[in-house]
Amino acid sequence: MEPILQFKDVKLIYHTKRKETVAAENLTFEVGKGEFIAFIGPSGCGKTTLLSLAAGLIKPSEGSVESKGSFGYMLQKDELFPWRTIEKNIYLPLEIKKQNTPEHRTRAAGLAEKYGLKDFLQSYPSQLSGGMRQRAALIRTLATDPDILLLDEPFSALDYQTRLSVTEDVAHIIRSEEKTAVLITHDISEAISLADRVLVLSARPARVKAAHELNFGEEKNPLKRRESPNFSGWFETLWKELNA
Repeated sequence: MEPILQFKDVKLIYHTKRKETVAAENLTFEVGKGEFIAFIGPSGCGKTTLLSLAAGLIKPSEGSVESKGSFGYMLQKDELFPWRTIEKNIYLPLEIKKQNTPEHRTRAAGLAEKYGLKDFLQSYPSQLSGGMRQRAALIRTLATDPDILLLDEPFSALDYQTRLSVTEDVAHIIRSEEKTAVLITHDISEAISLADRVLVLSARPARVKAAHELNFGEEKNPLKRRESPNFSGWFETLWKELNA
């Protein structure tokens, strides 16, 4: 599989007036084109920092980060502007990137219609459920047709029942659009249900201490994965590694 994102011996040091903190060291991995990767790690290990490095928002102190595509970033909250309709929220990235052409708007609106937002385009965020708003946030992220989606705990603000439903929706959309995705999450079950591979990060300074290719065959549906006899075994393995 052709790599679309590579970290090579990345080290990141944060400097303050009093001290320096090594946030990542010997951080090495690659993501294949079309692959769905999930990162889990202990609290404070630098999972969000990893996404900032990937997107080029911060530069490594040593080593290199190489990518062969554009990025879309999906945050923990939907961050939809309450004074804009869902349609205008979806068009926002097109305006920012000066791609607000009829062709690009038609494509973005087509995604919204394809994935169940057709009847809500003229609604405001306050009129939608949390799950629908998060779906709108993903369509907004896809509006500029990015090659790589960076998912920063995008379901953490939802209640458990909504979270299961939205996870399935988001997985279906990402798989259908054949996007590469990098997810960071504190939820082991979420990582197992969504990803092709799960990478376990160490405590700070972050490095990859284990990587697992999940053996669910062709099954990509998150809910069906949770029902698989393999699920509990993977949960136990990752729990032990995360808490070692």
